[in-house]
Amino acid sequence: MIADLGDGVRPAVLNWHMHRIFAGPILAATVLLSIPAHAADQVAALYQARTIVTGQREPERMVGFGVCLQDVLIKVSGNPRLADDPHVGPMKMTASHFVTAFRYHDRKEGIPVHDEQGTRDRPYDLFCAFNRTGVDALLASLHEKPWIAPRPKIAVFLGVQHGVLDYVLTRDNPHALDQRASLQQEADRRGIAVAIPDTAQAEADHLTVRGLAAAGPVRPEIAAQAIGADLALSGSLVWDDKILGWICQWRFAWHNRLYRWRLRGVSFDEAFRSGIGGVALILSGHRPPT
Repeated sequence: MIADLGDGVRPAVLNWHMHRIFAGPILAATVLLSIPAHAADQVAALYQARTIVTGQREPERMVGFGVCLQDVLIKVSGNPRLADDPHVGPMKMTASHFVTAFRYHDRKEGIPVHDEQGTRDRPYDLFCAFNRTGVDALLASLHEKPWIAPRPKIAVFLGVQHGVLDYVLTRDNPHALDQRASLQQEADRRGIAVAIPDTAQAEADHLTVRGLAAAGPVRPEIAAQAIGADLALSGSLVWDDKILGWICQWRFAWHNRLYRWRLRGVSFDEAFRSGIGGVALILSGHRPPT
């Protein structure tokens, strides 16, 4: 059993709490010794996840473990369709058996407690690390395998239209603050590094909203390399007042093949989930998005 930390433990001083199951962590460490340190860190990160929980009570923590396990199964395999696999639900119920370490971070750290319940209902980030051998066994039971090959960095070139406002998603555009955060969060969840241009780079590469809606960068691989990325995901995000949602379309070239997919009536969180998830499906060798 994982030790009960109690609700009064201060998250700022929490260490990782270790929980071993069979010989998994030892075996995983032995395997990783033969991998260069930076590569070993990248592999280890695939077996880690984060979610938001309310308080540090055990029932909430168990739910958080389940959410994190699902994210790890998706991240390691590269298959976001596992979120809808009926076999994953029972696995989430036993997620604590696969946790090797966890810690909390108080999302309101530094803000005084103002209610009678103290820290009981404060929001926390729950960080979890999972046993590699156990996760790989779960994936095998789902007819999946780990995708631990080096993952390319993806440049995201996106044109956004919202009423009379249109712009290219860039690092320094104040209108794109929430969208940048959403993109980065989804990329982190799926274990894919992303880069977006700043305004000067977008202009130098002649990236426009109209061009991104039509065909994307003329030479996407050159535009990607200019911002330190390997491959390019391009597309458009258009707000539709009639359906009260975004229409998004994505394009991604891989091994001399161009993939296209689109969604209608979604939030921009869902749009980025579709974009990053589609790239993961393609690169990991799964059936591509449509």
